[in-house]
Amino acid sequence: MPELPEVENVRQGLNNLVVGETIAKVEVRWPRIIESPAVNEFSRRLVGQEIEAVRRRGKFLLFYFTDDVLISHLRMEGKYQLVEPSATGQLPRRTKHTHVIFHLESGKKLWYLDVRKFGRMSLVAKGEEFEHKSLAKLGPEPTAEDFALEDMQEFLTRRTKAIKGVLLDQQIVVGIGNIYADEILFRAQIHPVTPANRLTESEEIRLHEAIIETLDEAIENGGTTIRSYQNAFGDVGTFQEQLQVYGRDGEACVNCGNEIEKIKVAGRGTHYCPVCQPMKE
Repeated sequence: MPELPEVENVRQGLNNLVVGETIAKVEVRWPRIIESPAVNEFSRRLVGQEIEAVRRRGKFLLFYFTDDVLISHLRMEGKYQLVEPSATGQLPRRTKHTHVIFHLESGKKLWYLDVRKFGRMSLVAKGEEFEHKSLAKLGPEPTAEDFALEDMQEFLTRRTKAIKGVLLDQQIVVGIGNIYADEILFRAQIHPVTPANRLTESEEIRLHEAIIETLDEAIENGGTTIRSYQNAFGDVGTFQEQLQVYGRDGEACVNCGNEIEKIKVAGRGTHYCPVCQPMKE
């Protein structure tokens, strides 16, 4: 599933590719992807609107149009691709996984492709986007400016479940999925099943720093490509080459040489080093 670094790289690419384009027609070939409003209204409202900016909130893409905001969640394997006419005016034929087609007045098309069809889109009036159910309860962005250590510490004191699960729920901070949760906890030297309210102050400080640093580095490296992720230019990420624990069960820890182990926490496969991330008594 694309996590924050991947979605941010998609956003950056789309900003370069489609800002300033105007919608001529919207073709929805898999209606369930459109969560709201009804498909006919979704398509009708976008016609004639210009794409002014593409922004991000957590793992959600926000397409800002003249009057409306399109909230797009890529889920497992959603992706966008801009296709242009060839020198002879021909456009590539859509693939069987192309489920929404935004026809642009320039003659280009913006395809939304999704192998599993899990992605969802909602269209809301500009100014109401952060009241939408998908965005209303999200935590702060994982930046030094938005994500205060003191706020994180206060949040953790009220949570008794495993810290791995807390990182995944998008309320303490947005954008962390399974891959980055494992990498963050390894950097912070915290066992993934540690109750959130039992972290020491030094562990909290390390966790806060690891969240910001890990996601920053992943963004700079274009995200992590494990299966099919590509950005808007069709490029894959390279952060998978720097993963220290995720997917490395049975291999030697890069710090101590002990074997990386895999367990299940919060219903997710979880990778950790039992020496570098000891269990609390």
